[in-house]
Amino acid sequence: MENSNNLRILISNDDGIHAPGIKILEKIARELTDDVWIVAPDQEQSGAAHSLTLNHPLRAKKLKDKKFAVYGTPTDCVLMAVEELMEGKKPDLVLSGINNGANLGDDVTYSGTVAAAIEATLMKIPAIALSLNTKISEPNKWQTAEDHAPALIKKLIDIGWPKDVLININFPDIESKKIKGVKVCKMGFRLPYKSIIKSLDPRGNPYYWFGAIPDHLENEKDTDLSVINENMISITPLHLDMTHTKTLSQLQKHFD
Repeated sequence: MENSNNLRILISNDDGIHAPGIKILEKIARELTDDVWIVAPDQEQSGAAHSLTLNHPLRAKKLKDKKFAVYGTPTDCVLMAVEELMEGKKPDLVLSGINNGANLGDDVTYSGTVAAAIEATLMKIPAIALSLNTKISEPNKWQTAEDHAPALIKKLIDIGWPKDVLININFPDIESKKIKGVKVCKMGFRLPYKSIIKSLDPRGNPYYWFGAIPDHLENEKDTDLSVINENMISITPLHLDMTHTKTLSQLQKHFD
């Protein structure tokens, strides 16, 4: 990766081009470089996962220099930015977020925020997804991410990571001074919880909402879920190769 002083950074998200988190991430990126590009969905795409727009044309609206809104998914945005919109050269780093809500455990499979980082990683561009573990009942503590993210990103750039790996960072939604540290940890898995809310519309027809995830969920120790519950920042390297090598070896004995 380029020296941090010469970085070209691409920012995207799934909360949309006007979301507060992407404005915070732009401020963070500008602490690292002046060459910052923003290409994000024109509206919220939470839960879009790693989806592509295939059934209608993509349109990109230029809002100002190096800033575009794309009528598509986070994956569309990264592809459009790298292949069409960015001038001169590809980004050296993609930052996705800061998401309004955590992307912890198996929720990363639904996340458009993580998907933008996945797409960059598939294109051999280092990528970091950043999320804030917000609570519905309290104002978001964006300042916590703003205070801690620059140093974390700089350190990750200095260390480096493999080309088929992306970095997933989650911040607890607490005051910056109450953060108890940073922990590199594995991805957890959420315990079952009731997530579908059923109600009736004015005509008596049933409809459904996916309900909010509880603020606190018990989980195996030393996972991203447990680290957040301990008021620490979690850093999890996610690998694109989802092959289970042990089962691969076992099956090869029977089929090869």
